[in-house]
Amino acid sequence: MVFNYPKICQELLKDLPKKQKEIISRRFALSAKSRVKGETLESIGKDYGITRERVRQIEEDGISRIKPKLKKYQKVFQYFAKYLKSNGNLKKEDVLLNQLGGSKFQNQIFFLLTISDQFKKFSENKELHSFWTINPDSSTLAQKFINSVCNKLNKVNQSLPLKDVVSLVSLQPSQKKAVVSFLEISKIIQKNPEGLFGLKNWPEINPRGVKDRAFLVFKKEEKPLHFTEVTNLIGSALPQTVHNELIKDPRFVLVGRGIYALKEWGYEEGDVKDVIFKILKEAQKPMRKEEVLEKVLKQRLVKKNTILLNLSNRKYFLRDSQGKYTIREA
Repeated sequence: MVFNYPKICQELLKDLPKKQKEIISRRFALSAKSRVKGETLESIGKDYGITRERVRQIEEDGISRIKPKLKKYQKVFQYFAKYLKSNGNLKKEDVLLNQLGGSKFQNQIFFLLTISDQFKKFSENKELHSFWTINPDSSTLAQKFINSVCNKLNKVNQSLPLKDVVSLVSLQPSQKKAVVSFLEISKIIQKNPEGLFGLKNWPEINPRGVKDRAFLVFKKEEKPLHFTEVTNLIGSALPQTVHNELIKDPRFVLVGRGIYALKEWGYEEGDVKDVIFKILKEAQKPMRKEEVLEKVLKQRLVKKNTILLNLSNRKYFLRDSQGKYTIREA
């Protein structure tokens, strides 16, 4: 539905005294052609030579004079209410203003929402972005949902698509259409470019630096990669920088010549000798050459001769009369 929002605002203000009209227009930036913040009480007060409190009183009085005229524009406010109901009774402020007012009329939408008693704004805090609602209980409902999802995400310890986030918590049928709005207003739960939701301090949600961006590349590709491949996929780093960052970060394991994998995939740290040592120690019995090769190749992307060369190192490993290998005891 299309309304002439600038005209509606002009009509609401037209009968006010000149100073009152100017102050309200400046406070809400109603003459601006794009979304900009209105002027402060203090800056307007300086222009008129009055206190910021007096500016507030003039603004408040002007809005009280406007309110009786709002009945004439009930279709506008019904449209706003319908929009909010379709989004679970609340919406993040910047999203709401953009969807209702586009790039030109966000200030007018903000002004109309503000002067109507039907709508309530909850200001931004440490955990939530500012949002508008038609239900005063929405803040409590949203916070309860967000806390529940945060606890569940901490337990599963991985970012999830929206449908899986919804399945984490029990919701009333009437609450399901509010899920997106609840998640939008949260500062703790965020969505990454792949559309997955997680906690804001997770690297897959808010990558910081080369290491985190590399981590996201591995998660997406789901296979070991050479550091030059990682560099190309990151797109804004030098190969040597990537190599240096990967080798220092415990999340990554060097599994071949310049090839890395994620430790969480089951790869062990250390060189080929270290891998052989651990395999033989865990086996607690002599192992055939073929068995050792098979297990090492699951951990390292190297040639068989490299493994055999390490296995033949008598300083660390012994071969018995049956051709099986064990650890040389100190």
